[in-house]
Amino acid sequence: MTARQPVNPDLARLLDDIGAMMELLGEDSFRASAHTRAARTIRDLPFDLSTLDGEGDSLKPRLLELENIGPKIADKIVEFIGTGKIEEHDRLCKDCPPGLMELLRIPGLGPKTVRSLWQDGGVVNRASLQKIIDDGSILKLPRMGAKSVEKIKASLAFTATEQVRLWLGAALPLGEGIVKVLEKARAAARLSYAGSLRRGKETIGDIDILAAVEKDSPARAAALMEAFRGLPGVSEVLAAGETKSSIRLKSAGELARIGDGRKGRDVSLGAGIQIDLRIVPAASWGAALLYFTGSKEHNVELRERAQKMGLTLNEYGLFPEDDEETPPQARGIRPVAAATEEEVYAALGLAYIPPELREARGEIERFELAGAEAVPAKKKAAKKAATPTGGPRRIGVPGLIELADIKAELHAHTTASDGELSILELAKAAKARGFHTIAVTDHSKSSPIAGGLTVERLKAHIRAVHEADAQIDGITILAGSEVDILADGHLDYDDELLAQLDIVVASPHTATTQDPETATKRLLKAVRHPLVHILGHPTARLINRRPGMSPDIGEIAAAAKEHGVALEINAHWMRLDLRDQHVRAATDAGCLVAINCDVHAEEDFDNLRYGVLTGRRGWLTKEMCVNAWGAGDLRKWLKRRGNRG
Repeated sequence: MTARQPVNPDLARLLDDIGAMMELLGEDSFRASAHTRAARTIRDLPFDLSTLDGEGDSLKPRLLELENIGPKIADKIVEFIGTGKIEEHDRLCKDCPPGLMELLRIPGLGPKTVRSLWQDGGVVNRASLQKIIDDGSILKLPRMGAKSVEKIKASLAFTATEQVRLWLGAALPLGEGIVKVLEKARAAARLSYAGSLRRGKETIGDIDILAAVEKDSPARAAALMEAFRGLPGVSEVLAAGETKSSIRLKSAGELARIGDGRKGRDVSLGAGIQIDLRIVPAASWGAALLYFTGSKEHNVELRERAQKMGLTLNEYGLFPEDDEETPPQARGIRPVAAATEEEVYAALGLAYIPPELREARGEIERFELAGAEAVPAKKKAAKKAATPTGGPRRIGVPGLIELADIKAELHAHTTASDGELSILELAKAAKARGFHTIAVTDHSKSSPIAGGLTVERLKAHIRAVHEADAQIDGITILAGSEVDILADGHLDYDDELLAQLDIVVASPHTATTQDPETATKRLLKAVRHPLVHILGHPTARLINRRPGMSPDIGEIAAAAKEHGVALEINAHWMRLDLRDQHVRAATDAGCLVAINCDVHAEEDFDNLRYGVLTGRRGWLTKEMCVNAWGAGDLRKWLKRRGNRG
């Protein structure tokens, strides 16, 4: 393999496999988890490791600068970049039946369970697991009761058919629709979706719904479960209990329409998507919502923090640690905090951490209340710290971007290229949403399939935009273009024409399989162009459809900061490009970010919330988002580089 090809996805997979096989073989659990953490770090990097300078021993110091990468794992990374394989992975594969790795991909089968099935039941693949289920011998294995076996059978049946990870843009209306339907049952004191959906991840594997019901209301809990199992589109009830039920949906359209109040998205769900409803005591709502929102890694860090403070944290609350084996809630122990998430975080010495940030990427340290480091509970009173006004000082991320902050759309298309709205129709739709500015950025000439504008057509279009701007009050219409970044980094129009535009959004649309080094050079050339304002959807990926490019976003963000260019979060739920970890690289670099809907039809404005969620996951603040600026500040920024502005 050459270092010019992207290595991160394959390398992360191999490190994950090494960690899993170590657990299956009963090797050191700390080493196993170290490989898993390293895989997660590599998967989240804003650049591909193939773009780093150096090779062999000269590369190792750069790798050691990365979080969760120690000397031994760095050696394996160097080995993989140089040879395309990891010797330890090959060794473990010889000792571990390959069919076990397939079993680990089945929901509910973790390394400990699969190891037991292998060691105690002779299971080496899916077929041998099915055999001991069919003949009943699985029930003789340790910790394998009838309920456990039924869950495994259901998971096997589910994974035998096509699975689908839903786009955020399809899953969020669906989750909202489920909550709205269940609210009509008037049985729950509180209802919310949780899990990765609440954290705003770009794709969703399943949906968790959480409900709070008073302890003395079993009839309400039963009514809620009945309403849940009777939701529109249910194809199968996987489990039906008093506090947890699971269903499979094969149709999302009706619930999505209820969720977003419009047409909804009746997307294909393949074999269906699993929805779980959990009912928790109302007094434990905050702790349960925190627990079931995750992420798993964030929850682990919270539990470790609690332990250092002499406390124990679970889905029922934050309790004093007394070293008893029986859970504290089962013994009637009163929690230190449980009713709200804010209350639990505060008891742990933390400001409230928004769900989108809960990914174990440094948020715990950033949201510590001043002077409230993790200490034993008995010393907590002595460690209170306050500002001169007497309240705790929040560290956190001040001014995290919110939907209401967005006041301009800077990437939109009209009937001049591949849009559905005229210039005035587009402007009126933007004005109705409270925007002070709308940029008309139809495609450039190298995108004929999208109706790209020739030079003469663009000149006429600029005049038409200016005429429309003079006809409407209360909103400014900018004349711009989404200009193709050609494969060599040149732009699709010459500088004389670009200088006549109010705004230039430079985007890649072709050559999306370029190697990381070439893609980085290509995008850097566009960022450094004196007439470019925004780098549009920088990787050109389409979620679930094409991976796009793997440029060094850190290097691009540094150049963008230097030249005053904004990197775009394209808010369409099939793009979300920049992706969340790329936004984090941009915010770490201090460069500007734009959140645009890439409007082609009026309903595309509704995608804004997905872009905002992605921005929040990347720690984007209002001040760093050009779409959140006032009209005057936005205009000054647009004029800075020789365009009309």
